[in-house]
Amino acid sequence: MISRQALIFALAGTLATSLAAPVTAMEGLNGDPAAGEKVFRKCQACHAIGPGAVSKTGPLLTGVVGRPAGSIADYSYSAGMAKVAGEGLVWAPEKISEFLTNPKAFVPGTKMTFAGIRKDQERADLIAYLSTFNQ
Repeated sequence: MISRQALIFALAGTLATSLAAPVTAMEGLNGDPAAGEKVFRKCQACHAIGPGAVSKTGPLLTGVVGRPAGSIADYSYSAGMAKVAGEGLVWAPEKISEFLTNPKAFVPGTKMTFAGIRKDQERADLIAYLSTFNQ
């Protein structure tokens, strides 16, 4: 019989592997975190990330990769985001990419006014950067 602690470590390892792998395999592109940090400049007016960061106009993005949508306790989400959160949306790299391509189409009723990031490589780089704040 496997111990509870061994099971938790096994699940954590599986989750870490499944979250890291799609960042490089997403859309067949390799994401570059350094380039993604530059792309994040488009986001930083509304979002914060990193140690000590707090939600701004948009929710905190530290740990977003793999996090259930709508799960920051002190943030007031739009009805559209609350709906997809209730449907079980988890911010896997592929879902983040879909959302960032056209936020209003992916989550009708979102209060995010950003038009989106059309370039596949920029999205892959940004997701690679966001992933560095999951460790």
